[in-house]
Amino acid sequence: MRESLLTLLRSVDTPTVCNAIEVAQGKRGFNDFTRGTMLINEPTGVVVGYASTAKIAAISPPTEPPEVIRTRRMAYYKQMADAPQPSVCVVEDEDYPNAIGAFWGEVNTEVHKGLGMSGTLTNGVMRDLGDMAPDYPVVAGSIGPSHGFVHVTALDVPVTVFGMTVRPGDLVHADRHGAVVVPPEVIDQLETAIRKMQETEHLVLGPAREEGFNFAKFEAAWAAFEKART
Repeated sequence: MRESLLTLLRSVDTPTVCNAIEVAQGKRGFNDFTRGTMLINEPTGVVVGYASTAKIAAISPPTEPPEVIRTRRMAYYKQMADAPQPSVCVVEDEDYPNAIGAFWGEVNTEVHKGLGMSGTLTNGVMRDLGDMAPDYPVVAGSIGPSHGFVHVTALDVPVTVFGMTVRPGDLVHADRHGAVVVPPEVIDQLETAIRKMQETEHLVLGPAREEGFNFAKFEAAWAAFEKART
């Protein structure tokens, strides 16, 4: 990923990225985004990077031998440490929508941040809201107090988070609005598409923010906006 694109993606919200994808594709109908309301530990946090995926469960104790669970847990951390950067940890909680095990709290956010990851996207649970690693956004499905019997069940596989499928290596953008997977075919066009969309929107936003704005000025601004989009 170009450094200029990465910097730009870190400066915009996820709705902007969704709109820019449509600009790059030249049509509406793109649907690789989350459904429903998600939560975030840092309201202004933005997560950008390539997905490193896993699955967890926590309601019931694992049925596999302890050494298998321990080995898989260490393999999980090794995978996250080796993930191409910028990297995003994307974890599907298989107990969703009844997830109870908070995999994301003070310890795991500090560890994943230390391993160089840019943030986490999960349908699971987070806790330790006052003690999570600073500048490590977690976009999660819920907040809860306990870790239950949380254990890793699968590594480096396609996962589903709030109706959105994420495959290992997908480019993900997430914030307080939810998340989106950027189609590979538009990545090279995305920077141009974002800047074009911002310029086009300013045709309306600029006049709207000026003193004396009225319907006549809106009508003229909207005409210029529609012309720029065609």
